[in-house]
Amino acid sequence: MKEHDIKLDHEREQRIGFDEAIYSAGKSVAQLEAIIAQALGARTPRLFTRLDAFKYEALDAACRAALDFDPISRTAYLGERRRKAAATRVAIVTGGSSDMPVGREAARTLEYYGQGALHIADVGVAGLWRLLERVEDIRPMRVVIAVAGMEGALPSVLGGLVPGVVIALPTSVGYGVSEGGRVALDSALASCAPGLLTVNIDNGYGAACAALRILR
Repeated sequence: MKEHDIKLDHEREQRIGFDEAIYSAGKSVAQLEAIIAQALGARTPRLFTRLDAFKYEALDAACRAALDFDPISRTAYLGERRRKAAATRVAIVTGGSSDMPVGREAARTLEYYGQGALHIADVGVAGLWRLLERVEDIRPMRVVIAVAGMEGALPSVLGGLVPGVVIALPTSVGYGVSEGGRVALDSALASCAPGLLTVNIDNGYGAACAALRILR
């Protein structure tokens, strides 16, 4: 694929257990089609992230047919998924319905690697009773990905309620001082909940990979 200025890291899975996810936002349609054609020829599975609906629709028909595309998370699978693990060991907890696209990116990444997740949505701390009603469902999970924008309080609250590893996943949901997700990120980094881990704003893929490393 030299003509498309693409050089994939084919040995990444051997080194760290994850194949190279294809970040689609900065790639042209021609580059994506070349990657898909190479993967189909080699029978290599691929995970595509940040693939928006407009770029997906611009792909040729054969490429679109090869992909399992999810417009909410802007992810796509190519090839067979890994065998699903018998036990669900990860919870993805979102503060509001606006945080769902980021949470779903995490969920789709976990699914690509064969790990299911317990989804608990719309339990932000503004209505704390909603979260408290589900704490006993969350408590057995080895890893909890807490997805929240605005002031980003949800990860800290969960970090004080459950024994598993809590990964704070701040989102860019918000306005005013919260716009862009920096407040939620700073809140997670400044949390007094012991052992809270934090990934970058809107990085659902990274949160899922962190969860998978912990489970290993």
